[in-house]
Amino acid sequence: MVFSTVLFLFRFLPITLALYYLAPARWKNTVLFLCSLVFYSWGEVRLFPVMAAAILINYIAGIGIERFAAKPALRQTFLLFSIIGSLGMLMFFKYTDFFLRNINAVAGTSFPLLRLTLPLGISFYTFQTMSYSIDVYRGNVKAEYNIINFGAYVVMFPQLIAGPIVKYSDIAERLHVLKGRVTLDRIDEGISLFIFGLAKKVLLADGISALWYDVIGREANGVWDAGIGLANASTPLVWLGILAYTLQIYFDFSGYSMMGIGMGKMLGFDFPDNFDLPYISRSITEFWRRWHMTLSGWFKEYVYIPLGGNRRGLPRQLFNIAVVWLLTGFWHGANWNFILWGLYYCILLMIEKIWLLPYLKKGKIWPHFYTMLLVIVGWALFVGSDRGVSLGLLLQKLFVPSQGVSALYFLRNYGVLVLVGILCATPLPKKIYERLKTATLARGLVLLLIFLLTIAYMVDATNSPFLYFRF
Repeated sequence: MVFSTVLFLFRFLPITLALYYLAPARWKNTVLFLCSLVFYSWGEVRLFPVMAAAILINYIAGIGIERFAAKPALRQTFLLFSIIGSLGMLMFFKYTDFFLRNINAVAGTSFPLLRLTLPLGISFYTFQTMSYSIDVYRGNVKAEYNIINFGAYVVMFPQLIAGPIVKYSDIAERLHVLKGRVTLDRIDEGISLFIFGLAKKVLLADGISALWYDVIGREANGVWDAGIGLANASTPLVWLGILAYTLQIYFDFSGYSMMGIGMGKMLGFDFPDNFDLPYISRSITEFWRRWHMTLSGWFKEYVYIPLGGNRRGLPRQLFNIAVVWLLTGFWHGANWNFILWGLYYCILLMIEKIWLLPYLKKGKIWPHFYTMLLVIVGWALFVGSDRGVSLGLLLQKLFVPSQGVSALYFLRNYGVLVLVGILCATPLPKKIYERLKTATLARGLVLLLIFLLTIAYMVDATNSPFLYFRF
């Protein structure tokens, strides 16, 4: 398994930063590369060859594409080498059993499942390495001839496991800056982002998740605690639970992204933002401009626009949207509920594109309720393959009123935390912090208090892994 949070915070991160800051400028990328390899190998050393192969395939492809600029056939061959090699590993490890299960179900065969361990972060670094080779092919970036520099880009530990998805063009310039890469201002900003991200994960995501796990159950110390069970929960309680999951997945994933961006700042890099308060959106279209922005941007740049985007008429645009959302759902997991989740958003986005969006733009209050209701239902589809969840039963409980364990007890226990979570998903915390930034002492005390509170909670409670580690 990956580093525990405490081990990462108090051993790996300070040691890595110390080595990085003390290293001469020309050795910083080497230190970053080696420390990131230690981080990755700690998670699953048996799968280190997969990471090495991803680095080598795309390193060779980038050089080949650039060196044979005058030979289109060879350039295309190297590009295909990158895409097939990268996607081939992703498909093999992530989707082989999915296809085998479905072949067995449809054809009545009995092919044995491979039950492969999914390499950490493979969905993320596969897209990063492919974007590099495609950008070299397009002439948007120069090929990287230093394998240490390229390896540092691919395996850079702050964003390796769960994003944000960083394109080579995002950090190429900083990667080659030898002096002045790290500044006190960047370190200061990075520490602030890291603390807020950690608090999002530990104080909000982990705290609110307890409500959802009380309903569906969870594994603790290797033992499965079934909770009250969906079958025994009343419809109001199931709605309360899926609201908790809605807040959990936002604070969990955006917290990791914020921590990654903060650590990037500490190392002298500017990673792209991944979240922009998605739950204040007034349409599903706007929601997907604010949620997991680097994934949406990747599909737009490397799939949607190459297919023609919106340049070939409405029917072709709708087809392109369908392709993107089929791939988006499948990217998230090898299960039919993720494909259903992608289809769900595909239909909603098409409806908005064809008819609804102008009305949503004119509305003031109701578009927010419309958007959040559909997003919450979307998360019900998303979580449908988790242990303890039957998608059919979950949807039945949400939309067919039923009796069961009351929501009032859980509302008394978790109501305040849920309310705090809702407020923290609005611009309010950012506005408060912006006012504090002018008062250096007050800002420092607030950050110290949040950090100490987070550490105290980590010591006192059992923390769950980041949700997007499994994707």
